[in-house]
Amino acid sequence: QVQLVESGGASVQAGGSLRLSCAASGRTFSSAVMAWFRQAPGKEREFVAAVDWNGATYYGSAVKGRFTISRDNAGNTAYLQMTSLEPEDTAVYYCAAAFKTFIPTTRGRYDYWGQGTQVFISS
Repeated sequence: QVQLVESGGASVQAGGSLRLSCAASGRTFSSAVMAWFRQAPGKEREFVAAVDWNGATYYGSAVKGRFTISRDNAGNTAYLQMTSLEPEDTAVYYCAAAFKTFIPTTRGRYDYWGQGTQVFISS
């Protein structure tokens, strides 16, 4: 079992920055692929970014170049640094974990989820 707890969600103006955190406990964090997804009202949950156990990263096209995912294995925490925020980034952001030998980008491939943290970007 893995427990994930997100934090850092807030309301900011367009052009601003935020850093989300995902604290993990339970099964070996360092061997998991950690990811961020987001879900806006009325929309499907969307892949944002993922980082594997070696630090390799992958980003969704909507955030590439603006968001950076990272992890601290010693601290059992994953991060999502978000810059140049746009109103379209408004969503609930979810942390997810998967024990896979590749980086999944689809929701169904992730076994563990946090409760989500709200991000609101005003124009």
